[in-house]
Amino acid sequence: MTTALPASRLPARLDLNLFRVLDAIHTQGGISGAARSLHVSQPAVSHALRRLREAFDDHLFVRQGNRMQPTELTRRILPDVQAHLRGLGDLLHSAQVFELATLEMTFRVGVRDVMEAITFPSLMQQISQAAPGVAITSRRVPRESLERELTSGGLDLAIERKTRLGPRIRSIKLAEESLAVVARKPDKPRVARKPGMAAYLAARHVVVTLGSEAGDPLDRILAEQGVERRVALRCQHYFAAAQVVSQTDSLLTMPRTYARELARVLPLAVHEPPFPVPALEIMMYWHADREADPAHRWLREMVQSGAEQVIRLTNRRR
Repeated sequence: MTTALPASRLPARLDLNLFRVLDAIHTQGGISGAARSLHVSQPAVSHALRRLREAFDDHLFVRQGNRMQPTELTRRILPDVQAHLRGLGDLLHSAQVFELATLEMTFRVGVRDVMEAITFPSLMQQISQAAPGVAITSRRVPRESLERELTSGGLDLAIERKTRLGPRIRSIKLAEESLAVVARKPDKPRVARKPGMAAYLAARHVVVTLGSEAGDPLDRILAEQGVERRVALRCQHYFAAAQVVSQTDSLLTMPRTYARELARVLPLAVHEPPFPVPALEIMMYWHADREADPAHRWLREMVQSGAEQVIRLTNRRR
């Protein structure tokens, strides 16, 4: 049975490294041996011992021959000191050793339905095999809230179109995504393989936007050309929009990779836009505080690998 450290007599900000010196002097039998084991100078050990003696108001060690013998107080507190040092050592080791198979963690990811549908099937397959204790919580976060959520810890990472964020937000490009025009796929498609601008503008359109956003960036591109499309429906999710298009004559302009995925399960035709549209840069964002954490780094690698794999497979199907 050990006796608790007399904490009421100790300074509030006593350096924990001093207890390593206490243990080393006892183990090595003297100041010079303790200095060698701790890779510090003998004066540094002597200085630490003086601070400990002042803190405990006790000699702690007395010299007998060639060895320093512990006082009664040292013998009484030493088991607790050694137990705490072992605990801190185990804690440091567990933080440094990253074991996927035993990792228990929930990651919060900010992502829209497009990248959710593209990356999550492959991502979750890899997680279930390598880290079954890991869970993912997906949230759709407005672009203007990304930096706040990443900084506060509300999100561990985010997948979003390229946007300007603060210096503490790190990023990497996942992909360049082009747009495609999606139409219903009847026996005789109304829209040709390369629909003209007149047919495109004459059609009714379904547009997907997040509730807080002013509109689709594509409308700004069209406005620069002095034209405007007729929006029949604004909704929140591409799958719902594609379902509407599959049953009407409306058109949907959306990311090509997801369009080709949806065309595998819905009667849809995927066409080239009748006007040049710059590719969208899809980025992955995270906070600098999570840059070096091995679990977060592993998740980012999995997301990046999954996105690249799906895009490669989709491109092969063209």
